[in-house]
Amino acid sequence: MILSVQDLEVAFRVGPWFDRRTILAVARVSFDLSQGETFAIVGESGSGKTTLAHAINGLQAISGGEVSFMGKKVEVSRARAVQPLRRHMSMMFQDPVGSLSPRMKVGDLVAEPFVIHKIGKNLKKEVQRLLSLVGLPGDFADRYPHQLSGGQARRIGVARAIALDPKLIIADEPTAGLDVSVQGEVLNLLNDLREQLGLSMIFISHNLHVVHHVADRMAVMYLGRIVETGSTEEVFRAPAHPYTATLLSATPNPDPDKVHDRILLSSEVPSLLDRPAGCEFHTRCPWVQQRCFNESPYLEGGQLKRVACHVPLEPGARPPPKG
Repeated sequence: MILSVQDLEVAFRVGPWFDRRTILAVARVSFDLSQGETFAIVGESGSGKTTLAHAINGLQAISGGEVSFMGKKVEVSRARAVQPLRRHMSMMFQDPVGSLSPRMKVGDLVAEPFVIHKIGKNLKKEVQRLLSLVGLPGDFADRYPHQLSGGQARRIGVARAIALDPKLIIADEPTAGLDVSVQGEVLNLLNDLREQLGLSMIFISHNLHVVHHVADRMAVMYLGRIVETGSTEEVFRAPAHPYTATLLSATPNPDPDKVHDRILLSSEVPSLLDRPAGCEFHTRCPWVQQRCFNESPYLEGGQLKRVACHVPLEPGARPPPKG
């Protein structure tokens, strides 16, 4: 096991100084990651995926629980303790162009990890090697970020992420904003590098087609909590949580002859400032029962799949008729 996350919580103080309130952006999240495995985290925007990624990487302070990487606890409050771990845990940020300094050339950006960690190597040679690994010609080293397309900028982000031969890459929406053909190229690149370098990966996305293509296991987040987790094939084949079933039903299907049998929800996502009592999905759940209003479900199950639902769905379940 390369990564262990146990009961992780991230809290923020919000509101004016005279009425400060606390919200839990990540609420008691736990999972383990094995060497060479790709673990996907999915959910709507605002579900806590990126905050969780930053907490794992030590970029965000945590308010509870712990993160252990390669057998060592990640301590955000001690910068000197975190930096050596970051050599082995790389981050790919959401915005491929915005995450690159506009004042630096591509060659300097790719070489930056070696400079930060004071690794004495032939930087020009390393830059050329890394650009070649991600499928870019060597003359890209002299370009600036504004001269790159979205796909090219994403490849530069990949080159920076793998520069120090990390054990784990956290990829936050690595295909967001890219054309479908470019998405495929980036996914194939990540898969190839994972096999070549023996990487483990946390893959954060709201694109379920992409997740199905790359992930060994997955977790579904709602209001900062994991509501279902298991092998990707098992979750896609038979979603057990109503929220997971809803997400999968909303996934576009390119087959024009297939009937789009979507599950429609009747209300908006609740505010983190006013979490519902009981099961937090009960305000939107088509299968809601009386116990859901007051009794909070726990993540339960076996090795293949765990779900936080009082009455897990059977395969192919459809919402009961209204009224």
